[in-house]
Amino acid sequence: MLMDNGPASPAPSAARTAPATPRRDLSVRSADGTRLHVEVHGPDDAPSIVLSHGWTCSIPFWAPVVNALGPAYRVVLYDQRGHGRSARTSRHAYGVSALADDLCAVLRATVPAGTRAVLGGHSMGGMTLMAAAQRPEVRERAAAAALISTGCSDLLASARVVPGAARFPRLGTAGHRLLLGAPLPLGPMTPLTRAALHYVTMAPDANPRMVDFCARLVHACPSLPRAHWGRVLAELDVEREVRALEYPTTVVAGGRDRLTPIAHAHRIAAALPNCEGLVEIPGAGHMTPLEDPGTVVSVISGLVDRHLTAAKKGKKKPTRQTA
Repeated sequence: MLMDNGPASPAPSAARTAPATPRRDLSVRSADGTRLHVEVHGPDDAPSIVLSHGWTCSIPFWAPVVNALGPAYRVVLYDQRGHGRSARTSRHAYGVSALADDLCAVLRATVPAGTRAVLGGHSMGGMTLMAAAQRPEVRERAAAAALISTGCSDLLASARVVPGAARFPRLGTAGHRLLLGAPLPLGPMTPLTRAALHYVTMAPDANPRMVDFCARLVHACPSLPRAHWGRVLAELDVEREVRALEYPTTVVAGGRDRLTPIAHAHRIAAALPNCEGLVEIPGAGHMTPLEDPGTVVSVISGLVDRHLTAAKKGKKKPTRQTA
């Protein structure tokens, strides 16, 4: 399997966190009627990219990536249910099937039949792509994908947030379950909560501006949806679906990720039937699109070049490399 550390990217301080103004806002209904907020950036005739954010985040999470991609792409963003401007639902409406249903609804509304897009998912967004791997909307509309800082199963046992989790697995699993499922509000952002979120989500030397940006996003997530999704993640298992994800896929992971340690990336890459490579960002934690947006942009734009632009021009796609 090709192992790639990725190209040199601009320092995180150079990334713009101010959200770009969408060309169009949409309200899309999922299979159970849940309303999803969707934004479309860029011209209609540009190659399409659909991005799915992770747990406790929202559309603005992708601002550094969207701003770096620029106007050469049509980028579709959506708030996962219970996050951002999408509707909150009852606790029974959160689950792996809901992740797949919501992505399929967005694809039907934004990627016309007969056309394809490159998909990207971070953390729970990557789990969304895996959960929907066998859905016809994905099979018909996905040209390629980037699975970014994510896992497919055993999230509680593998996480390294609770000190001593590796040495005392049962204690670590119990602590991680409590952290994921607790419906307690985070309250106002203080130096203590900022420091805690920094420890959990990002590398110790992450850019302070990006740490602040991440903390604001997480604090804005409502406590009940956060807890409902946390309980889903605690039991998540989409390993079978990973093996059904047939389109070309690149895996991206941070070498200092406490939430989904890099062993998850190796596991996913080994299970994928059409893995184009694993890109490790050694100095990044879990929030790779914020910590190193340049590398994430390079991965996504590379997938577009190989599987959308080249296909449109009738060029032969590159074969999978092995090592």
